[in-house]
Amino acid sequence: MKMLDFISIVAAAALLASCGGKQDAAREASDAPAQAVVNFNADSAYAHVKAQCDFGPRVPSTPAHEQCGAYLEAQLARYCDTVYTQHADLTTHDGKVLHATNYIGVINPDAEKRILLMAHWDCRPWADNDPDPAKRHMPVMGANDAASGVAVLLELARIMKQKRPGVGVDILLDDAEDWGTDSIDESWALGTQYWVHHTHVPYYAPMYGILLDMVGAKGATFYQEGFSVDAAPSLVESIWATAADAGYGKYFIAQKLGYVTDDHKPLIDNQIPCVDIVDMRQSPSGFFSGWHTTHDTLDNIDKGTLKAVGQTVANFIYSIQQ
Repeated sequence: MKMLDFISIVAAAALLASCGGKQDAAREASDAPAQAVVNFNADSAYAHVKAQCDFGPRVPSTPAHEQCGAYLEAQLARYCDTVYTQHADLTTHDGKVLHATNYIGVINPDAEKRILLMAHWDCRPWADNDPDPAKRHMPVMGANDAASGVAVLLELARIMKQKRPGVGVDILLDDAEDWGTDSIDESWALGTQYWVHHTHVPYYAPMYGILLDMVGAKGATFYQEGFSVDAAPSLVESIWATAADAGYGKYFIAQKLGYVTDDHKPLIDNQIPCVDIVDMRQSPSGFFSGWHTTHDTLDNIDKGTLKAVGQTVANFIYSIQQ
């Protein structure tokens, strides 16, 4: 993904400074969390992050990518009613042909009301944001930028097998998101672009989607992403309110902060409302310090952040009525 609108970050910084009292009050109000229907296990999610990283960088068309894909398919098969596998040869902006695979796990396949949960599972082939120029040709391990979102979804799948939600849930682990270049918006999210035109079942029409991207780093801040707010304002409001009710207001900050080109954009462009829960920072890149560097490693993953995101999404899912 890339940060599309940096100006809004600067503007929001001034707004946050002027509204600090309100933010503090909101955080204090969330000190007594609402009782959860299910318990999201951050240790389990962390184990899934580690398992992915143990394969090495999951760059498309590499052995590590193929091995991790088999692991993800097996995990979805453990927890979901049905698993679909999509193979596609996708051409990148620099002319490479990637052997990409999307995995879709289906829970409650007969439910008419459906929501889509998604995260990309591939890693960036070059650490082009690394502070050391000598390392910018190296692949990114992707502990946060890939593995964390996938790990949260796998733990949610385990929970939903044990306690069925009131709606149908589809989990899309999409491939080939991170081979993009800043000069071409369409060079990102190749696997999702393929999926929206080749959905796993005909005429697939979820109520909405929720994308998890970079949801495991220490000190994460989940501001409200611009395309999400524009496309699904009530959904954004509901998710952030759910986080506050659960006591996670320090992570989920109810302020719009920048536009991110990410996997939710192809869905929005094809009339599927989708919200991107993505770690955005007031930093030069707009993201966490390890973004697209060789420092996006397991030692920078925080179980507290995984818990905040996973429990919030779980609480939201179980609040949906049939």
